[in-house]
Amino acid sequence: MKQSVLCYGDSNTWGAATVSRPDDRYGPGERWPGVMRLALGSDWLVIEEGLNGRTTVSDDPVEGIEKNGRTYLYPCLQTHRPLDVVIIKLGTNDLKARFNKSAWEIAAGMGVLVDLVISSAVGRDGGTPRILVVAPAPTRASIPLHTELFTDAYEKSGELAGFYRAAAEERGVDFFDAGSVIESSHHDGFHLDPEAHATLGKALAAEVSRPAG
Repeated sequence: MKQSVLCYGDSNTWGAATVSRPDDRYGPGERWPGVMRLALGSDWLVIEEGLNGRTTVSDDPVEGIEKNGRTYLYPCLQTHRPLDVVIIKLGTNDLKARFNKSAWEIAAGMGVLVDLVISSAVGRDGGTPRILVVAPAPTRASIPLHTELFTDAYEKSGELAGFYRAAAEERGVDFFDAGSVIESSHHDGFHLDPEAHATLGKALAAEVSRPAG
């Protein structure tokens, strides 16, 4: 029986490209979920659920209410159940100046999503799937294409991993700091280069493969 892992994220899960690619999107084998799929092998089903601009729990007054990660998470879980693992990698878009959130508030939003998964009963036999909270890599100090959009993001992004870890530990779920293995691209300061996708995909495959706890 195949095990299933849901990758719930934003443009860095969708595969927004920092180099020339058709439709500005990395190919299936370049995106970190695709890299993870290859590393895990045929015994795993990897489900990609990345959306450009997705936040943790906030409607976006500019890009649309559909960017709210909480709104879609429950139907997404129900669509793909039963699930063995749920990876949630969000938070970068919450750094946008228009949301005016602290790093603690962004982590609180992540906690809301984790609580939703815990209560959803979408694991095997109606249980709880293993949950892996992934803190996004910090932005660059320079965000050349979107400076005003991400005012003060650099400082806040550096604080996310600590707050995410605390939120994960409080709920008894797993945590991974993407910034421990990758960096954001110099191209725009917050998306990932192909090499970063490759590194992250392999690292997360190792996390998913190891025993829980």
